[in-house]
Amino acid sequence: MKTGDIPAPADPLGEALHFLRMSGAFYCRSELSDPWSVTIPAIRDCVWFHVMTAGSCTLAVEGAEPRELRPGDLALVPHGRGHTLWTDPELRPIAIESLPHEYVSDRYAILHHGGGGTVGGIICGAVRFDHPAASRLLELLPRLIHVAAADSPHAEWLQSSLRLMIAEAAQPRPGGETVITRLSDILVIQAIRSWMETDPVARTGWLGALQDRQIGRAISLIHRDAARDWTVAALADELAMSRSAFAARFTELVGEPAMHYVTRWRMNVALSTLREDGATVAELAGKLGYQSEAAFSRAFKRVMGVSPGSVRIRERSRTEVDLLAF
Repeated sequence: MKTGDIPAPADPLGEALHFLRMSGAFYCRSELSDPWSVTIPAIRDCVWFHVMTAGSCTLAVEGAEPRELRPGDLALVPHGRGHTLWTDPELRPIAIESLPHEYVSDRYAILHHGGGGTVGGIICGAVRFDHPAASRLLELLPRLIHVAAADSPHAEWLQSSLRLMIAEAAQPRPGGETVITRLSDILVIQAIRSWMETDPVARTGWLGALQDRQIGRAISLIHRDAARDWTVAALADELAMSRSAFAARFTELVGEPAMHYVTRWRMNVALSTLREDGATVAELAGKLGYQSEAAFSRAFKRVMGVSPGSVRIRERSRTEVDLLAF
């Protein structure tokens, strides 16, 4: 199929959100009696989320103003940073991983902790994004996103999702972990959408470029067909722009030249595929439009800093490889 046969994306930003496939790393339903104070560990390449189900607490992460969480509130710590939750700031916080947990499965636990007073509840989770577009988006997110139930324009929809998650967490049933995982995906994306709708930063840089009628289409075409032999001329033709005007506008909005973006996108797709599917280097070279395995390997090492072969070796030994900033 020629790229010209691909329908123009009506919503490039929405298409980018479609790439945010997540995998759950860990979920925990906590019943916490006042007073209490716990620290949440940093987890590389993950996003922490917290859903307040009962009571209230304060969430603090370095570089952001502390936020009070009330029932129905949703909070996101997008960069996997360690942070603290408390009802009493005078208490010395306890590392949550050091507390005894009741493990329902290898990724889902129940925690009871606190000083014996009024009992509150919170569902916490760490999720990992699995697509290269995600790392670019995560770079742009603030240290903390707080969606207050009372202020959310989608409060009824959000609360319905939260109630279902709370019900699944309260009485685990067959398939309950899968339901919680899927609901977590929805809630995390909803929090990101809420931030996009309210923060002017979301209308600048790469996100702003996605919302540009012409450059957003160019980015979507690159994402959809990374293997095509893209050139500045080919992209400009798709947009009915002159080469010079397209090249200048792409660089202005995205922050790098179009062909740099194409190469970087291909290499991140390759890294994601190596990690998830175990494809051979030769297979990837062909799928991404390279004439030889050697040419692909050189490009991969230049962009990612490691050879594709070393990524496959590390994955086989189950050593985690960083998804370098896209």
